[in-house]
Formats: sequence, structure tokens, C-alpha cells
Amino acid sequence: MNQGEKEEYLRDYAVLKSQGKPFFPYAVAKDAAMAAVVMVVIISLSLVLGAELGPKANPTTTTYTPRPEWYFFFLFELLRVIKPPSFTGLAMIGIPTVCLILLILLPFYDRGPERRPERRPIATLTGIFVIAAMAYLTYQGANAGSPTSIDLKTPPAVMQQGPAVVAQFNAGRQVAAQSGCLACHKIGDNGNDGPGPPLKDIGTRLPAQAIARTLTNPTSPMPPFQECGTQGPGQSAVSCLPPQKFNALVYFLSHLKSK
Repeated sequence: MNQGEKEEYLRDYAVLKSQGKPFFPYAVAKDAAMAAVVMVVIISLSLVLGAELGPKANPTTTTYTPRPEWYFFFLFELLRVIKPPSFTGLAMIGIPTVCLILLILLPFYDRGPERRPERRPIATLTGIFVIAAMAYLTYQGANAGSPTSIDLKTPPAVMQQGPAVVAQFNAGRQVAAQSGCLACHKIGDNGNDGPGPPLKDIGTRLPAQAIARTLTNPTSPMPPFQECGTQGPGQSAVSCLPPQKFNALVYFLSHLKSK
């Protein structure tokens, strides 16, 4: 910048400065007013709605499923979508870190003078896509079923047999959810796609007796599930189920049939 350009810049700057308002107190007053509004809204919501509290913590339970805060639901759902364990680090650290670096470097690689969104289609579409993706993942994460529960409707054939049969079916569903079946199998919308086969129609392929034999003498790496007191030497007591729970589990699996 030569001396003439510098003098012209200073004259233009002096004219614009004389037409404007000082940072203090005008801008400070506006920021303070907006901060006060935000604080009033937050305090009002906390007093009216209160904090979302779950049941009291029980240190003896083994079925508690921790869930993240709502602002981490999109990462929670991203981790659910990316199943392979080798990609877990990429899902939780790699992708958010790359996106954050691109955001920090935005002033360096986007040096265009335009500020209107319609004149910056790439930046605008990228921003809309990121916001929409985070909103969708947040919604999916907020409504995701617990890994220790099975979101599966009771079949009409079971409901027609009366409340006692429905109770046994529901008890078996709870046993299947809490016994680690969903770690290797998929039942309905819950569980993992392997290494075990999906169990949504296991009752169509195997009768109850065959399912019971498979539970007691499964193919590796599936652990054996037996009634307590009937396991042989060398079998883990972790797979021991009371007779009532074992029968409920067999009953539940045998009634998972394709329509």
C-alpha cells in the first residue's frame, strides 16, 4: 500500500467511524441484554420443567445401560451405525476431529468476499447437510432402543392364548435381552448382525425341543445356557439359568416366527 492509498483509507475510515457508534456502551449493552435473556430462559426452563431424572442408581445391578447427554446423541448414534470394532476410533474421534479441523481452517481455504448464502452454494449446502445430519442422528440416538431390551411386539398367536402365556413370552423376551443374546444376534430392531444368525424367525426353523438342545449344546463361540444344577463339569456358572427363566427363554425363541 503506497502513501496515497493509505491516506485514502484513513479518510474513508474516519468518515465511517464518525457515522458509527462506539463499542462501549452500545455493543456491550446489546450483548449484556441478550445474555440476560438467555439466562432468564434457562432459569425459567429449569424451574418449570426441572431436570430429567432416572431411577436411583443401584450398584448391584448388571443390566444398567448408560446413555449420553442429549448433545452427544449424534455421536452415540454414529457409533451404533458403524458396527465394526476396528472403526470405533474413526467414528468417535476421527470423524469429529476432521470436521472440527475443517471448521477451524475455514477462513484459510474459503477466502471469497461473498457473504450472502445464495452466492456461496458450496458452503451453504455443506452447512445445511451437516446440520441436517446432526439433527437426524440426534433424533435417532434419542429414540434408540436400549441394548438390554428387545423392542418386539407380542405376536397375535401368543396374545390369543391368554394373559398367562403372554406373561411367559414377555418374561422370555426379558431373559433373552439380559442374557447377552443381543451381542451376537439380532432380534427385531435390536442387537447385532453377527457373528450369530438373526433370531427373528428362529421358531419357524426350529421347534422348541431343538432350540433347547441348541442352548445347552451350542456351536462355539456361543456359551451354553442350561438350567441351574444340570450343567456338566467345566461349564461356566454364568450360563446357569433357573428352570423358570430357561423355559421362558425357550418359549420366547420358539414363538419368533415369520409371518
